[in-house]
Amino acid sequence: MPKLTIDDKEIEVPAGVTVLQACEMAGAEIPRFCYHERLSVAGNCRMCLVELERAPKPIASCAMPVSEGMVIRTDSEMIKKARNGVMEFLLINHPLDCPICDQGGECDLQDQAMAYGFDHSRFEENKRAVTEKYMGPLIKTIMTRCIHCTRCVRFATEVAGVEDIGLVNRGEHAEITTLERAIDSELSGNLVDVCPVGALTSAPYQFAARPWELRKTLSIDVMDAVGSNIRVDARGRHVMRVLPRLHEGVNEEWIADKTRHACDGLARQRLDRPYVRGADGRLKAASWDEAFSAVASRLKGLEGKKIAAIAGDLCDAESMLALKDLMSDLGSPNLDCRQDGAKVGEGPRASYLFNTSIAGIERADAVLLVGSNPRWEAPMVNARIRKRFLQTGMPVGVIGESVDLTYQTQYLGAGPETLKELAEGRHPFAEVLEKAAHPMLILGSGALARADGPAILALARALAEKTGMIKAATDDEPAWNGFNVLQRVASRVAGLDLGFLPGEGGRATEDILSAVESGEIEVVYLLGADEFDTARLSKAFVIYQGHHGDAGAQAADVILPGAAYTEKNGTYVNTEGRVQLGRLAAFPPGEAREDWTILRALSAVLGKALPYDNLGMLRQSLVERFPVFAAIDQIEPAAWEPFGTEGAVDSAPFALPIANYYMTDPISRSSETMARCTEALGKGAVKATGTDG
Repeated sequence: MPKLTIDDKEIEVPAGVTVLQACEMAGAEIPRFCYHERLSVAGNCRMCLVELERAPKPIASCAMPVSEGMVIRTDSEMIKKARNGVMEFLLINHPLDCPICDQGGECDLQDQAMAYGFDHSRFEENKRAVTEKYMGPLIKTIMTRCIHCTRCVRFATEVAGVEDIGLVNRGEHAEITTLERAIDSELSGNLVDVCPVGALTSAPYQFAARPWELRKTLSIDVMDAVGSNIRVDARGRHVMRVLPRLHEGVNEEWIADKTRHACDGLARQRLDRPYVRGADGRLKAASWDEAFSAVASRLKGLEGKKIAAIAGDLCDAESMLALKDLMSDLGSPNLDCRQDGAKVGEGPRASYLFNTSIAGIERADAVLLVGSNPRWEAPMVNARIRKRFLQTGMPVGVIGESVDLTYQTQYLGAGPETLKELAEGRHPFAEVLEKAAHPMLILGSGALARADGPAILALARALAEKTGMIKAATDDEPAWNGFNVLQRVASRVAGLDLGFLPGEGGRATEDILSAVESGEIEVVYLLGADEFDTARLSKAFVIYQGHHGDAGAQAADVILPGAAYTEKNGTYVNTEGRVQLGRLAAFPPGEAREDWTILRALSAVLGKALPYDNLGMLRQSLVERFPVFAAIDQIEPAAWEPFGTEGAVDSAPFALPIANYYMTDPISRSSETMARCTEALGKGAVKATGTDG
């Protein structure tokens, strides 16, 4: 490890780091615009200049690797003058319109101009102006502010995997442009975060608020099963924006566009009071007492086997536990958290988790995707796979529909027959997996929703065992489990961990719907469940508890208004089994209440009062009965045990479950921003390729 001296302080740093990184390790602050820790080095803003002993002029610290014996100064008079000069040049053409800029208060250029710039300008020439560029419905451009740091170009090319942004022309005529096309990426909102000035700002958030007006709450995203760490910024009862927060194990410092921009759906089509369907067949506003009385009168004297409950995709663990306990007290074994009918959950925990972990993808050296499109189902997982592909060029095989995943893939086949060939060693890609040190399989949850789901699960397990994906820890390296199920909804893993599944003699979702049609089930409780054909519930008395007037509410006889994920304290478990806590950032509208409190109040009216009166008591019960929920923000490795049911598989090709990335749940379907994205980009951004790559 080389030793160097920085501002008279001797420090030892790892080989290969840059002078800028070494200076920060030594506690020196180095200004920068073009440099970003997760992007390649451009070295074109020159703000990070430092003085190197015996060098004829200041050096760009971001592009200079350290070497033994370097003597660096970061605060000499030469460097102060150089940084003043750089800042003066950067501001020559900048419009200096901070009062009307959405970046105001959060702008690197503002901060560094205060610290390293002059308080006046010596230039009297006219500033150049640059026309605004179209980058899609999510990004507002004011390109006159651009300082050509090229962070946006490098992010789009290296992280998002789309080459839609570039720099054209030279010198004073240089411009960043997309050639007037929308950016075809689910990660395009991150361009606003990486832009150090106000050239790229959030179009939906334009002129909405100033950062110092907002109340900031650290929380968890529920738009997919990744559990991205987010910051919810609210003013009063309104969520104004959602931003990423750093978590190296989950989302690094990025978030997907749906996570960031679907939040305007939280204010639209909301259920803010109870409703009861009258004799004329119309839903009418009611009080909580009237709604509870309607439920109680319908349940009075009804056998438990005639009652069923289905939990939706955005539910927190506390509300599912409360509903499970209530159904148990009513004697009903008919409950399910798998709206799509996925055949998963009855086996060990390893059978439904992303066992490798999201960060663990960076150890993989071969990947097989089965019936999954991670670019839509989990954009942050797809970004990790791309990151690893760029590092190693690892082979990525695809079974199912062929789509553009932003990295090169090998198309192996369309359906289970190809998976069977791999499991039996008759396919050439099986040898690729066997030779890999850390092979990985990602099984899409949509592939398990087929009738032959248990057999596909068994085939995937057999393939994982045959190709060495399951390895115990050794003295040289930790254990490796390359078998993964990629869940796509936030509530699924928590529901399976809780056992929100059919009890003895109970029915799953499809059987519940069939039993309603035959008259065997008379009452169905929907906890935010909207993702199935609710018309099949027409013969049942439907109780809908949720936060949006979506499909489930339209079919309901009684509506109990609940809270969205930003309006309650809840526990969620992501696809890798990581338990995380969502926080209340804004209060629910009108008479809506947190979900578990509604169930607690209803249980008292039914004479089956649940044994917890506050959130602390409920969480204590949750942890005591299901210890996995005690380890917050940790991954508990799941024991590897046999699972799946061997049997015949259907030859029908795997179908991808998401037809439109931008509208997959009640919140995103209520979002005007997501509607504009759907209009601008068609049914999502990813097009089928039909070829490798």
